[in-house]
Amino acid sequence: MRRWFLLPARLTAWLLIVAPMAVIAVYSLLTRGDYGGVEQPWTFESFTRLADPLYLGILWRSVWISAAATAICALTGFPLALYIARAGKWKNLLLQLVLLPFWTSFLVRTYAWLFILRDTGLVNTVLTGLHLIRTPLPLLYNDGAVLLGLVYSFLPFFILPVYATLERMDPALVEAAADLGATPGAVLRRIVLPLAAPGIAAGCVLVFVPCLGAYLTPDLLGGGKTVMLGNLVQNQFTTARDWPFGAAISLALLALSTGLLLVTRHAGEQL
Repeated sequence: MRRWFLLPARLTAWLLIVAPMAVIAVYSLLTRGDYGGVEQPWTFESFTRLADPLYLGILWRSVWISAAATAICALTGFPLALYIARAGKWKNLLLQLVLLPFWTSFLVRTYAWLFILRDTGLVNTVLTGLHLIRTPLPLLYNDGAVLLGLVYSFLPFFILPVYATLERMDPALVEAAADLGATPGAVLRRIVLPLAAPGIAAGCVLVFVPCLGAYLTPDLLGGGKTVMLGNLVQNQFTTARDWPFGAAISLALLALSTGLLLVTRHAGEQL
C-alpha cells in the first residue's frame, strides 16, 4: 500500500528530475552541431575544456562570491534569528517582515537595486547632496554589487532554518548556565551555538548552493563584468549555442553542489 501512495511522488521525480538530467548527461557527451544543437560523434571534449584557466577562474569567482555571501548571511542572519526567537509576542510580526520580500517578484527586487546603486541612484544622489562626494561612486556593475544582491536575495533562507532551531531550544538551559555564573559570551559559545549548529549548517547550504548557480543577479548587477557559473551555462545554451559544453558545466555544477550537500549531511550526523 505504501508503494502506491509514493508512486505519484516517484513518477514526478523521474519525469522532472531524473529524465531531464539524463538528457543533459547525454548532451554533454555529444558534439556541438554546426548551427547549434548536438550531433555525433561521442566525445569527452566538453569535460576536458573545463580545465581551461578561463573557466577555472569563473569557477573560483563563483565559489568565493558564494562563500562570501554565505558568511555575510551567517554573521547578520544568526543574531536576527536569535532576536526573533526571543521576541515573544512580536515573533510572528518579525517573521512576516523576514518573508515580506518574497511577496514581490525576484526580478523586480533585483531591478530595484539598479535604481539604488547606479550613478544617479539613491545612494549617490544622497551622498552628492550632502557634499560627501564630488563624483558618483562606482557601486554598480562589479563584484561588490553582485555580492550585495546575493546577500539581500538569500538572507531569509539562512534566517528561517536557524530560527526554527533556536525556537525549539529550551530556555531553561540558558537560565541554568546564567545561574551557574556563565557570562553571556560563554552561554553563546557553549550552549546556543552548538544547539543551533544543525540550523546554521542547513542555512549555509540553502544560501551557498543557490548563490553558486545564480545567473540573474550577476547578469543584472554585474553588468556582464562578473561572470559566474550560472551565467556561463546560460551563455552556452543561448548565445554560443554550444549545448554539449553547457551541459558539461551544468553537470559539474550539480556535482559540486551534491558534494557539498553530502559533506554537510555527514557533518550534521557527527553533531
